[in-house]
Amino acid sequence: MDEYLDYTELIPGLPEEIALECLTRLHYSAHRVSSQVCKRWRDLLQSKDFYYHRKQTGFTHKAACLVQALPAESQSKPVAQPRYGISLFDPVSGSWDQVDPVPKYPDGLPLFCQVASTEGKLVLMGGWNPSSWDPVKDVFVYDFTTQTWTQCADMPSTRSFFAVGAAEGKVFVAGGHDESKNALNSCWVLDVKKNEWSELGGMSEERDECEGVVVGSEFWVVSGYGTETQGVFKSSAEVYEIGSGEWRRVEDVWRVSRCPRSCVGIIERRGKEGISVICWGELDSGVQVGACGVDLGERASLVTGSAYQGAPHGFFLVEEEGQKGKLVKISVPDEFSGFVQSGCCVEI
Repeated sequence: MDEYLDYTELIPGLPEEIALECLTRLHYSAHRVSSQVCKRWRDLLQSKDFYYHRKQTGFTHKAACLVQALPAESQSKPVAQPRYGISLFDPVSGSWDQVDPVPKYPDGLPLFCQVASTEGKLVLMGGWNPSSWDPVKDVFVYDFTTQTWTQCADMPSTRSFFAVGAAEGKVFVAGGHDESKNALNSCWVLDVKKNEWSELGGMSEERDECEGVVVGSEFWVVSGYGTETQGVFKSSAEVYEIGSGEWRRVEDVWRVSRCPRSCVGIIERRGKEGISVICWGELDSGVQVGACGVDLGERASLVTGSAYQGAPHGFFLVEEEGQKGKLVKISVPDEFSGFVQSGCCVEI
């Protein structure tokens, strides 16, 4: 009987609700080992319901996942194109770690790939094959509980420099350009659990090199340009309401004449002011080149960038108070000091 109870009770000798609270307080880094204790622990720790229980009770952790240049390997010949991997920054502990490489790309991620996160998982898609520079349609999902990558259904079509955002177990993709450099206005959504793509209604116009941001129940596609106006970035955005499935256009959102990729910040203001879109590269002269920002919640963000072309890459935490946020420089281990191409916040 005692042996039977070991497998049926969550923690032998403890009431179920107390045992559940004990497991809820486990740090996510312990989930992989804990999943091997017994089948019931594995089923619980890997379930969506347990993730939402941890989220509702305040025991998830927000971290920044960055597509970052890896340290150069010691060799006599210089490398023309840096290799990229996924770095993980925990703002609470200040610790840095490296996510395991994607098995299909052990020597570096596809160039200009995009990342998004939903329900505690990291989704990586698209980009250019690092060997041939051909665009790819690959989609991979990283599970932090099992610390494994899973390849999902390919993107429906090849597109580069598109907007991406994720919410409620779904990943939204919009804009970018096709293999013939034609700007796109189409939009698709991936249901991660079902591993299925569905086409959504298109935007009102083409938007290449646009940036995607999810705000509440809305997917914002900021700026971009059309096929015939390459490099002339629009000031408008198009917003997809996830609940109704409707698009609306918002004018005068992007007020700088620069590419919005990876440097769009969203400030949610109280009252009638609503949402403000800012450019992280305009926040401080120390990040005006190659700026990339990741919103970490609780009015804080990680912002990276350089003061000028060729300058060392700086890393800063900023408390968001509109465009008056103060950047506080943080020290970073040498192996995590490389250029950041893009990033997202993952709530693990």
